[in-house]
Amino acid sequence: GALRQRGGEMSGAPLAIPDPNPRVRRISLLGVGTVGRALLARLQALDDPRLLLCLAANSRQRAFAAEGLDPAALAAQFALGETHDGSGALPGDFRAGDSVVDATASAELAGWHPRWLRQGLHVVSANKLGLGGPLLRQHEIRALATDGRHYGDAATVGAGLPLLRTLRELRAGGDRIGAIVGVLSGTLAWLFDGYDGSEPFSQRVRAAVAQGYAEPDPRVDLSGEDVRRKLLILARTAGYPLEDAEVRVDSLLTPAVEAASRGGLDAALAALDGPLAERAARTARDGKVLRYVARLDAAGARIGLEALAPDDPIAVGRGCDNRVAIWSTRYRDRPLQIQGPGAGAEVTAAALIDDLLRALG
Repeated sequence: GALRQRGGEMSGAPLAIPDPNPRVRRISLLGVGTVGRALLARLQALDDPRLLLCLAANSRQRAFAAEGLDPAALAAQFALGETHDGSGALPGDFRAGDSVVDATASAELAGWHPRWLRQGLHVVSANKLGLGGPLLRQHEIRALATDGRHYGDAATVGAGLPLLRTLRELRAGGDRIGAIVGVLSGTLAWLFDGYDGSEPFSQRVRAAVAQGYAEPDPRVDLSGEDVRRKLLILARTAGYPLEDAEVRVDSLLTPAVEAASRGGLDAALAALDGPLAERAARTARDGKVLRYVARLDAAGARIGLEALAPDDPIAVGRGCDNRVAIWSTRYRDRPLQIQGPGAGAEVTAAALIDDLLRALG
């Protein structure tokens, strides 16, 4: 018969009874910079009893409490914490089924990803050097991320946009990926959105750092190395086992900026202004716009600054949007397009939380 509503509840169907003893998963957060802090705020707001933050660490200090840390009071807990060597070694309280979140860009910690998986831990990563580092490591991670061990990588490309998931689902359905073209750096998208050379490019770079869109050392973004890692992850997920050297990158850095010390970097950035202003003016005269584009197709993998028509699908985004076009067996004539915010601590932290929840099963 029809369902009847009684006292604000629907009768006619059994009520879901919460599990009185949900499986608590301990979480180790490595990296408490902008993304790590945003993740802590989300954990606090989520207040999920299944997710128990027990360890938080940067490269010098860590705080650990088997009964759980308070995300809101982490600064005080750090002050009472211990120094450590910055490695990925975890206290013995962590066991199979618990999770490690790598919110760093550390090459050393990326090397720990396979080791954590072997220990039965779930790994959730914003660190692109896990899957975007040596090809052998990527193979190792994929081989180990089985039998209930989850490797969450949504935050490594597109800050949680469904890029990697889409590629996997296309391939699982029998598609062959023919080409991927996109703006993969939210930082560089923001820098070139509306840039016509009328203001110093160095000034835009400083603003990107101040607003958290760029790394503290913006050369990571300006060199194209961050985009290289993302394109490698996409290519490998699409079935192309590329090595790092197989991606051609046209860096935006001049020799002076590349060689500058961290202390002298701000002054050295002015060396970018003249060449980029000239290129922007030339591009505008042709009725086009500048975008930093990654391409994977039959001609290989390459990354660099391109002049595009303003209505090109890769050029139409705004702000820090990532825009990606995928051609496959299914999408042969017109590509599948995915667009959305690709930079910022909030969206990256949200992607990490999503992967943590997926690991709960």
